[in-house]
Amino acid sequence: MSVDVRPVTLIRRPRAEVAAFMFDPANDLRWTGGIRSSRPDRPGPLTTGMTVERTARFLGRDFTYGYVVTAHEPGRMVELDVERPFPMRIRYELADAEGGTEVAIDASGSPGRFFGLLTPLLRKQVHRAISADLRRLRSCLEESP
Repeated sequence: MSVDVRPVTLIRRPRAEVAAFMFDPANDLRWTGGIRSSRPDRPGPLTTGMTVERTARFLGRDFTYGYVVTAHEPGRMVELDVERPFPMRIRYELADAEGGTEVAIDASGSPGRFFGLLTPLLRKQVHRAISADLRRLRSCLEESP
């Protein structure tokens, strides 16, 4: 069984502005829930090969994990491989839309044996967490001057 979710939202800002904010790990704490710290291996926007170490809280536990950027298309897409709390591929996708930018976060992975029986609960929790992240992202970008 796998966790596959893809929440989507519309942000009333140009795609370039959304990408500049969303694809810069310096902004992670402002829009990504549960993140206590975000430490990229170098400053600036996410690019292929870049790594970021985060400390987060998920399902009531604090843990440190890293991700590596496996693909990126400037202003449009970033793909991340995450190992914890279980292996996942996260893909941030931006597309021009009527009135702004359509933002999708696609997350897929297999919880494995340890989390295996909890997959339906994890799927619901991951969807809920990403949807909340998208609401925070929209708020950061639409409410800023």
